[in-house]
Amino acid sequence: MTFPVDHLIFGPDDVDLARSPLAGHFAAETYVLGAFNPGLTRLENGNLLMMVRIAEALRQPIADGHVHCIRWDEGRYRLDAWPLDLCDTADPRKFLVRGGKWRVMALTSLSWLLPVELTPDGKKIVAVHYDRAVAPHSSFQCYGVEDGRISRVEDRWLMTTCSVSPERHSTTLYSSDNGLDWHFEDIVLDHQNKDMLIFEGRIAGQYWAQTRPLGDLYFAYPPGSEWRAGPSINLATSPDARHWKPHPAPGIRSHAATVATARMGGGTPPILTAHGWLTLWHGVEPKEIVGIYRTYWSLLDRDDPACVVRTDHNPLLEAAPELTRPLEDKLYVRDVVFTTGIVDAGAYFIVASGEADLACRITHIPKSVFGL
Repeated sequence: MTFPVDHLIFGPDDVDLARSPLAGHFAAETYVLGAFNPGLTRLENGNLLMMVRIAEALRQPIADGHVHCIRWDEGRYRLDAWPLDLCDTADPRKFLVRGGKWRVMALTSLSWLLPVELTPDGKKIVAVHYDRAVAPHSSFQCYGVEDGRISRVEDRWLMTTCSVSPERHSTTLYSSDNGLDWHFEDIVLDHQNKDMLIFEGRIAGQYWAQTRPLGDLYFAYPPGSEWRAGPSINLATSPDARHWKPHPAPGIRSHAATVATARMGGGTPPILTAHGWLTLWHGVEPKEIVGIYRTYWSLLDRDDPACVVRTDHNPLLEAAPELTRPLEDKLYVRDVVFTTGIVDAGAYFIVASGEADLACRITHIPKSVFGL
């Protein structure tokens, strides 16, 4: 499926690392591994705001028989050195530390969030707000802040992020009165959960969210079930957006009939339409190390989001090699589109995605695609 507007708006070459939060903290050279997975919202002035994940990596992580990673520690960014013979470096995004009874890994980059302001149609960059970057500030974020997802609920903007550390792999909440200046609220989920998305509106006075807890063990559905066991999109409710209770009914689950969504997770914060809550989510087909990431969509009942009104098993977005061809020398993964933001623009939606874990992609999708 092709759309009238589908382009890369921001990438590694657009980042000024001299203005990075890491600048001047150590002597080793860094580069932008990816500028991707942008949260998206509309500001009061009509412009769009992306919160872009900047994965800043060491230019030469392997040296002197060790592989190195960046870590925040008490207001400073430092380098740790791991003996190379203890590590598996097959995945360019991380390395595994061998020897334990469970998987232990460290990242080859540290992520922080950069606000990038766009024109109202998302076609051009207006400003890059380095002075409003969101970076690690506590030990539970020592390996970075990742994948901001922005929801406007009434007169307040809420942004969930993934905070990474040896202490926990948690979901953290930021809030803003203008969509640009962000205030840290709290840890809101204290387990590994990469995709918490707050609905853009309350239901019967309650905040709702999609969550996606992960683990290494899943229980089987009975033989012949239409569902596939594994990661799925769950639901939670809250009176204040800080204290969350899991919703007892399941959310969106993987279908047994297709391997393309064998693993799945949330993409964009659900947005209310006349036909229910529109949610874009990702499905992952197993392939090599990373897999094939595609974007799908579902409509949820406006009063009971556990009820899926309509969905489509055909992908809405797939990786677009023609978009990343000018960045071929920077590619380190392929077959990945990871949709992270949506804004209503009248006859169409403006959708923001991370393309190839490398750059930010903006797509205009007519509402007719969803039957709206």
